[in-house]
Amino acid sequence: MPSHADLDRQIEQLMECKPLSEAEVKMLCDHARAILVEEWNVQPVKCPVTVCGDIHGQFYDLIELFRIGGNAPGTNYLFMGDYVDRGYYSVETVTLLVALKVRYRDRITILRGNHESRQITQVYGFYDECLRKYGNANVWKYFTDLFDYLPLTALIESQIFCLHGGLSPSLDTLDNIRALDRIQEYPESLNEKTLHIVSA
Repeated sequence: MPSHADLDRQIEQLMECKPLSEAEVKMLCDHARAILVEEWNVQPVKCPVTVCGDIHGQFYDLIELFRIGGNAPGTNYLFMGDYVDRGYYSVETVTLLVALKVRYRDRITILRGNHESRQITQVYGFYDECLRKYGNANVWKYFTDLFDYLPLTALIESQIFCLHGGLSPSLDTLDNIRALDRIQEYPESLNEKTLHIVSA
């Protein structure tokens, strides 16, 4: 696990929209995976919490969200997926969110959306951005491997159910969602029930 000082330095660098090195991204993703594998398909979240929708690589919108809502760990955040693609700063956006997750694991919840996928990111820009910024696809692979581990849904104070997409008609209880195997690629490998959660 990186030291708090190292993470704080990385977060400060990322807040200035400066990407980390490839080696730093790999280490960060490795540590994030160790955290996310312990989280649930229905991840519990405590109030008060600020819930945020799609970011899509709009780094400066993310910074504005933090300016308005407050920085972690002072503010508890739930991000609902779609961190990459379309915008110009997907690398910086997703790296910052993952760094914040590793640094403040109980104050940052990051769910999986339909753009947290190898196939989708090859079409909508994240893959190309990684090639442009790093000269190879390694960083893209580190992140897309990590995306498989993101929780599918969140439950705020056992009352408010949150997810990126919609629910399959065959998922009628939280236990059905808890039983899904989420650690796989979307969309080809995920079953129809899980597809609804991340993309419907």
